[in-house]
Amino acid sequence: MIIYDTMSRDEVELDLPAERVVKVFVCGPTVQDSFHLGHARTYIFFDSLVKYLRSRGLSVFYLQNITDIDDKIINRAKEDKVPYEQISEKYTSEYFSLMRALKVDSVNFYAFATRHIEEIIAQISTLVKDGYAYETSDGVYFSVTRFKDFGKLSRQDIEALKSGARVESSEEKRDPRDFVVWKKMKPGDPHWDSPWGKGRPGWHVEDTAITEKYFGPTYDIHGAGTDLIFPHHEAEIAIERSISGKDILARYWIHSAMINVNEEKMSKSLKNYVTIKDVLSDFLPEDLRFALLNVQFRSNVNFSEEFMLEARSNVSAINTLYRKLRIGLEAETEITGSNAHISRLSKILENNFDLRTFFREVLILVGDWNSRLDTLKKEEIRDAVAALEWADSFTGILKHESTAGNVEGLVGLALKLRKNLREKKDYASADEIRSGLRDLGIYIEDKGKETIWWQS
Repeated sequence: MIIYDTMSRDEVELDLPAERVVKVFVCGPTVQDSFHLGHARTYIFFDSLVKYLRSRGLSVFYLQNITDIDDKIINRAKEDKVPYEQISEKYTSEYFSLMRALKVDSVNFYAFATRHIEEIIAQISTLVKDGYAYETSDGVYFSVTRFKDFGKLSRQDIEALKSGARVESSEEKRDPRDFVVWKKMKPGDPHWDSPWGKGRPGWHVEDTAITEKYFGPTYDIHGAGTDLIFPHHEAEIAIERSISGKDILARYWIHSAMINVNEEKMSKSLKNYVTIKDVLSDFLPEDLRFALLNVQFRSNVNFSEEFMLEARSNVSAINTLYRKLRIGLEAETEITGSNAHISRLSKILENNFDLRTFFREVLILVGDWNSRLDTLKKEEIRDAVAALEWADSFTGILKHESTAGNVEGLVGLALKLRKNLREKKDYASADEIRSGLRDLGIYIEDKGKETIWWQS
C-alpha cells in the first residue's frame, strides 16, 4: 500500500509487518468542550484506515490518549466554578458517546494523561539529567537547541522560529523557542508532587510518556490532524528521541487535513463552529462518515448543507440497494469470500487510501446493480452483497436494521414515558431510561422542549 508520509513529504510504501502487532498512535482530544467536525474527520479517518489494515490480515494495536489535564480544562473549570475533574469527566463521557454514535470503535486502548503522571515525571527526570531540559521558577523547559532535528517534520527553519517566537510565560527561559514539560503549581490549580515541586505536566510530554509505556521508544504509525504537526509533533519527536537516542519516533507520519465551513476556516470567532452533535441532530452517522471519508484525506473538507445532503443521498442509494439485495439471500447463512469487485476496489485503496475514487466506483456499481436488479443471478447478488459488506467493514456506511421490530416506535414510547417521569420530577427513573437506551446504542439529547435521538 502506498500512502503519503508527512516526514518524507512523499508517497511511500507502507511496509507493515505481518509477523507482529502493528503499533498505531493517534493524538486524542483535550476534553474541555463539545467536539467539532475537525475531531470527527480525524477520528473517522483513522478508524477507517485501521479497520482496513485489519481487513488485510494485519494485527493492529490502536492507542489513543485522552488529555484530561490542560490549561484549557483548568480555565473552563474556573469559569464554571467547578472542580477540573468535573469538566474532564463530562467531556470524556461526551467524546465516548459521540465516537460510539459514529461507529468509531477500532481503538484498543484509551490512555488518560492523569493516570500516567509517574511515567511523565520519569521522562522529564531523564531529560533534566541528560541536559535536555532545565528548571526555572515556574516550571521545567525543554531546550530546543539541544535537539538538532527540531523542525524537520514541519519543515520549519529553527532560526526563523527564534526570531518569531513568543515568550511563553517565563522570562527565565534560555531560548524563546523552549517549551514547557512541567508547570509548577499556581494557587488553586490541580497538582501532583514531583522533584521540581508540586505541579502538572505540559501537553507534549503527556503523549510521549504514554507511547513509550505501551509501545516503547519507536512504533509504526503516528497520526492526527495537520494542525498538530507544529509544535506538538515536533515537540514529541524532540522529547522521545532525546531520551531514547533513536533516529525516529514513528516509521510513518500520517495527517488528515482540516475542515472549512462554507469556504471559510472553521472558527468560533467566525461563528461557523460546527459540533458533531449539531450535525447528528439532522443527519445520520452513516451520512457523516460518508461525507468526511469521501474526500482525499490530505485535502481540506468544505463543509456545507449541500455537502451533507449529497452524502445523505448517496448513503440512501447504497443502503436501499443493499436491503433489496439481501431480500433474495434471506435463506443464506453466510456471505464469505473475495470476488472481482473486492479485488478491484482494493487496488484503488492501495493507492494512498483513495476513498474518494473508491466511493465513486462503489456508486457506479450500485447504479449498475440497480439497473439490472430483476435479472441479477444469485452469484452476482452474493458477490454484490459481499462487496458492500466488505466496504462497510471499514467505512461504516451501511445502516444495520435492528431485529427488535419498529425501532422508531419503541424509542418514541420510551421518550414519552421519560418525559412523563421528568414532569413528575422522577429524574432517577428518567435517567434509567436514558441509560437503558444508551446500552442499546440509542443516544438522546434534550433540546428545549424536544428530545432528539440517534442510533449508533
